[in-house]
Amino acid sequence: MSRLIGTMLAAALVAGATSPLRADDKDATAILDKAIKALGGEEKLAKAQTFTQSAKGTITFGDNDAEITSNMSIQGLDHARQEFSGNFGGNPVKGATVVAGNKGWRKIGDDKKALEGDALANQKQGMYVALVPVTVLPLKGKGFKVQAAGEEKVGDKAAVKVKGTGPDDKEFTLYFDKETGLPLKMVAKVAGFMGGETLQETTYSDYKEMGGIKKATKITATRDGAKFLNQEITDFKVVDKLDPKTFAEPE
Repeated sequence: MSRLIGTMLAAALVAGATSPLRADDKDATAILDKAIKALGGEEKLAKAQTFTQSAKGTITFGDNDAEITSNMSIQGLDHARQEFSGNFGGNPVKGATVVAGNKGWRKIGDDKKALEGDALANQKQGMYVALVPVTVLPLKGKGFKVQAAGEEKVGDKAAVKVKGTGPDDKEFTLYFDKETGLPLKMVAKVAGFMGGETLQETTYSDYKEMGGIKKATKITATRDGAKFLNQEITDFKVVDKLDPKTFAEPE
């Protein structure tokens, strides 16, 4: 049971070249440019592709809420380390997930296994779903396709939408505050804990200056409409480079 809960928690904490521009792509580019400026500008965000982050909050399984803490180290879209701890029904659970390019591992308690095939691909999707709303810059690079998708309310705020396709050909929708340009919500189908896919909606709020950029410090997520994650970012640091040992196989 602890292994299953740990695997679910690990997945929760992570939230081809582009084609020639069409008119809606140009609109999408304008939306992204506004967001990049609102978050701190391209130069600062380019440095923020590598960062460390700490968070605390609750995760919900069924009708049960569990308190969790997590630490994350990210270096681009293909290197990440996530460590977490929580208490589930009186049972402490600790674990770590590491992705290092085409290799990956997950350790829950004393149980460790390599991430391969779909498991590794799903973890990489979780990485870009988590990183894209922080800097937005990956959406203007190779591997992502984007197009404007109209407007919609997010809470009481008017938002403009950008539909995207990731390097894995999976689709997502990102919502930006029409007034400020800041990311408000990400919607994507992600791997479910028991197989298949689930619709994850992640919202971002309470932006503060952290690590030289504007960073959402409150993150909430639902899965198929049900409460899932409520997280507060307690520390965020942009770093020049992470020690390669950060992405070594967990001991």
